[in-house]
Amino acid sequence: MNSRMPLIDALKGIAAQLIVLHHLASYGALARAAEQFAPQTIDWLYGYGRIVVQVFLVVAGFLAARGLAPQGTPAVIQPAGMIWQRYVRLIVPFLFAVAIAVVSAALARVWMQDEFIPALPNIWQFLAHGLLLNGALGVPSLSAGIWYVAIDLQLYALLVLLLWLASRFSADGVIRGRVALALVAVLAGFALFFFNRNPDYDLWGLYFFGSYALGAFAYWGSQRKQMLGWMLLMTALTIAALLVDFRLRIGVALMVALLLATARYTGWLERWPSSSLPAFLGRISYSVFLIHFPVCLLMNAVFVRFLDGTVEQALAVFLLAWLISTLAGWLFYRHVECRQFTWSRRAHSSGLGRFIFEFRRG
Repeated sequence: MNSRMPLIDALKGIAAQLIVLHHLASYGALARAAEQFAPQTIDWLYGYGRIVVQVFLVVAGFLAARGLAPQGTPAVIQPAGMIWQRYVRLIVPFLFAVAIAVVSAALARVWMQDEFIPALPNIWQFLAHGLLLNGALGVPSLSAGIWYVAIDLQLYALLVLLLWLASRFSADGVIRGRVALALVAVLAGFALFFFNRNPDYDLWGLYFFGSYALGAFAYWGSQRKQMLGWMLLMTALTIAALLVDFRLRIGVALMVALLLATARYTGWLERWPSSSLPAFLGRISYSVFLIHFPVCLLMNAVFVRFLDGTVEQALAVFLLAWLISTLAGWLFYRHVECRQFTWSRRAHSSGLGRFIFEFRRG
C-alpha cells in the first residue's frame, strides 16, 4: 500500500490555502481594505472559500476507510481504543495551536479593537477546547476553523462504531462487510436528507457524515468490481438529495469523491501530480489549517497599528499574511506535528491509554 498519494496531498494543500485566503478575506480591517482593491475576489473568497472544507471531509472519509476496513470488511474493531488514539493524534497539535491563538489574541488586543478578536478565555473555555466539545457546548471558539477538528473526531468515531456494530453481526466476513457498508450508507442517507439540511446540526458530525461517507465509499468502491455498486448507490443517493434540496457543498463533496474513486481505480492516485510542491503543501496542510488564524490576527494588528491603511498597503499585507501563514504552518509541522507522534505513543502507552484500549476485555 503506497504511503503517499500525491493527488490527495494536492487536494489537501490547495484546500488549506483557500481556507487561509477565506479567513483573510473575512476578518478585520485588512479584509475591509483589501475589498476596495479587489471586491469580486474578496467577496468570492468570503462567500465560497469555506466550501473547500468538503475536500477535507471527503479525504478524511477516504483515508479512514483505508485505515479501518481497506477491504470493506471490518476485522478486529476496538472502538474505545481507536477513538482514543484518534483523539490524541488530533489534540496534541490542536492544543499548541490554541495556546498560540490565545497569545496572539492578547497581543492583537494591545494594538487594535475588533470584534473578531477572541476574548480573554476562562477555564471553562480551555476545558471545552481540550475535550473538543467547544462547538457542541456553545463555548466561543479561541481560533477560527478549529471547529473542524472536533467534527473530524466525531466522524471518525461514528465510522468506527458502525464498523464495530457490523463486526459483531456475523462471523462470516462477507456478511459483515455487507452489513458495514449498509450501515454507513443508511446513516449517510439520513445525513444527506435530514441533518445536513438543518443548520442547527452543524456543530455535530452527523451534519457532515454524508460527505465523509462519500469519501469512504470512494475508497471501497474503487478497488473491486463487486463493490463498485456501493459507490454507484452512494452517488445516486447524493444526487437524489441534491434534487430534493440543492447544496453546493454536497455537490462539491460528490465531485471530489468521484475524482478520488476514478483516480484510485485508474492507478494515477499514487502517480499524479509529480511535482514536489503539492506534496509539501499537503503534508503541512493540517498545520497551516491550525496556525493561520493567529497569523491573521497579528497581521491585522500590524496593519492597523503601524500602517496608514491604504489599499496598496492592504494588498501587500494580505499577500504577506498568506505567505507567513504557509511558513508558520511549515514550522509548526516540523516542531509540533511531526513530534506529536512520539507524544501520541507515550499517551497511548500510559495507564489511561491502556485502560481505554483494553476496556472491552474487562
